Amino acid sequence: MADKTFESESRKLLGRLRDTMAEEAAGQARLDRITHLTADSIGTEVCSIYLFRDAETLELCATEGLNPASVHKTRMKLGEGLVGKVARRGRVINTADAPKEPGFRYMPETGEEIYSSFLGVPIQRLGEKLGVLVVQSREAREYTSDEIYALEVVAMVLAEMAELGAFVGEGAALTARHTQAVMIRGLTAQEGTAEGNVWLHEPRVVVTNPVADDPHSELVRLRAGVETLRVGVDEMLASAMTQDTEQLEVLEAYRMFANSKGWKRRMEEDISRGLSAEAAVEKEQSAARARISQVTDPYLRERLSDLDDLSNRLLRILTGQGQETGAEMPPAPILVARNIGPGELLEYGRRLRGIVLEEGSVGSHAAIVARALAIPLVVQAGNISTEALNGDHVMVDGDQGIVHLRPDDTVVSAFRDKMAMKAEAQERYASIRDKPAITQCGTQVHLHMNAGLMADLPSLHESGAEGVGLFRTELQFLTRNKMPRRSELVDIYTRVIDASHGKRVVFRTLDIGSDKVLPYMKAVSEPNPALGWRAIRVGLDKPGVMRMQLQALLRAANGRPLTVMFPFVAQFEEYRAAKAEMDKALARESKLGHTLPASLEIGAMLETPSLAFAPPKFFDEVEFLSIGGNDLKQFFFAADRENELVRRRYDTLNVSFLTFLEGIVDRCRASNTRLSFCGEDAGRPIEALCLAAIGLHSLSMRPASIGPVKHLLMRHDLTEVKKVIHEARDNGNQSVRPAVMEYLRGRT
Repeated sequence: MADKTFESESRKLLGRLRDTMAEEAAGQARLDRITHLTADSIGTEVCSIYLFRDAETLELCATEGLNPASVHKTRMKLGEGLVGKVARRGRVINTADAPKEPGFRYMPETGEEIYSSFLGVPIQRLGEKLGVLVVQSREAREYTSDEIYALEVVAMVLAEMAELGAFVGEGAALTARHTQAVMIRGLTAQEGTAEGNVWLHEPRVVVTNPVADDPHSELVRLRAGVETLRVGVDEMLASAMTQDTEQLEVLEAYRMFANSKGWKRRMEEDISRGLSAEAAVEKEQSAARARISQVTDPYLRERLSDLDDLSNRLLRILTGQGQETGAEMPPAPILVARNIGPGELLEYGRRLRGIVLEEGSVGSHAAIVARALAIPLVVQAGNISTEALNGDHVMVDGDQGIVHLRPDDTVVSAFRDKMAMKAEAQERYASIRDKPAITQCGTQVHLHMNAGLMADLPSLHESGAEGVGLFRTELQFLTRNKMPRRSELVDIYTRVIDASHGKRVVFRTLDIGSDKVLPYMKAVSEPNPALGWRAIRVGLDKPGVMRMQLQALLRAANGRPLTVMFPFVAQFEEYRAAKAEMDKALARESKLGHTLPASLEIGAMLETPSLAFAPPKFFDEVEFLSIGGNDLKQFFFAADRENELVRRRYDTLNVSFLTFLEGIVDRCRASNTRLSFCGEDAGRPIEALCLAAIGLHSLSMRPASIGPVKHLLMRHDLTEVKKVIHEARDNGNQSVRPAVMEYLRGRT
């Protein structure tokens, strides 16, 4: 614990800062006053504030001790000089001899050459970098831990004031946040465009009183808040409906953090030095966020995230803001969040126009649900949850992975033109909705839709799909906190078959593992989950769940046709073992006197190159195959589809890949095995045309893609397209795309 004298001085400094911020003054005057107060309280000759002018540039915005003429003139890039290093790393630099420190950069216009010692601390709020606070002295000395603490507290108050717009004024580099137009680049997780208003999943808790007058009352408030938090966590653990040891361990770790004496002690020390209870909690939360950004181990990151979440809960208890802020969901809501679970996303359902996540991945559970709901989704949209406020105008371009927050008129006009063109195209597609996709050469291509939720089924009629080529059964497992019962599955599958009105529905058995981990099953740590224990491998190793699911499907059919497909089959024996489980389920249902399906088709997904080279007997036995294009492509090219560095590097229309697919088509044709292609590429018109040209005459895609794909197919002759593909291959081209595009341009 710091000595009482320093605590008293710290409280005095914070009180003077609060009084300064309460004064009627322009932003620059406030900054100047803060540097003077800080230098005076710590006893240094120099105090300077550097703020981000843009994402890569810091600007000297106020100083006590350096040349006043250098204010708003001195700038440096992120990482440049000691100030830039503090900003980039988000960590303190404390040195007695600044010129000898690696990375030092001399700024002659500031007159700082006479100052030897340097202490710089980052100005940041919950991971958001705002600037750097610096003190310097002529004397060659390292600053004490108490002096570092004092500067960190001032930096935190500055960050809070910046959050509240306290520095907005003439001459300040920090412009009015939350009012400017912002464009954020992320990653496309679900295509589509949407315009609407921000709806924050977890509205930010705004700390309006960083400085406290009465430390004793703040300590009482903190201790009461922590006790309420502990009780809540204990209740959460007591009511957990799980026998999963690992999940219980996670909840126990959560409780351990809530009861951490060190966490509580650090917050109490912050209060004793002048911070309010809320500010003390947020200071610790910012420290946890900073540590999260430095940790690569996923387990440790998860534990630090637990601490971050506990801090949020405690802040809501202290402020009384809670999850419900009283705000009403705006019209055309665009959900904005750091991250979100699949169950929470399903609760919003189709009310949402779009989704923007600060974290997440293209293969996350949220992305799976967003695709099922056909809602545009952008992930990895940096700082969106701190930039956005409820009700902000926002435009989401899921096709490009771009978010326009508070867009200006030019962007709005261009974006609406793009949406209007899409709407016009959809109207054209509606006119051919009920027509078969017959090409100019007379070939019929069967177009099916992908689904995973009951909410998808109305699209079966609206899109003109001939059936459901892939029904993802894992969504009913992923969105629950415990294993669904067989009776629940029977009810779900019955309603799916009812809603299909006699059209074929291909039920894919549980495809979990890799990026789809059930919250109530023990997670397996694997170096490469995509190549690990997943899908049919889990089903065969743990047959209880597979048997329950197969029984539910047989009962749901109740005398109607049933089609079942096993995922991620890599070799013949896996298919035989899975089919044997179906035979056992059939025998059991018959013995129990249940009505069996009128017909039963059993197939497999071809997602691994190995299955393409299975023995001829496999192709004779399997009743149908569906090429899982997303996985097959990543394994064919050895390019992780979660990795932005490589996932766009390889083209579906690559000659090698198309030649490989043609080999599969030939083997299925020779054995008279039904074959389809399922995946994102099936829903892209150019790719769909080429796939059809090489013999893939059954395609399954998201419902919104059926219109554009059918429109292009009906206008072209597949024999001509196939000729273009083969000529490009004979010419030694790496991809047939340029040749096909040139052919199509010549036909318009």
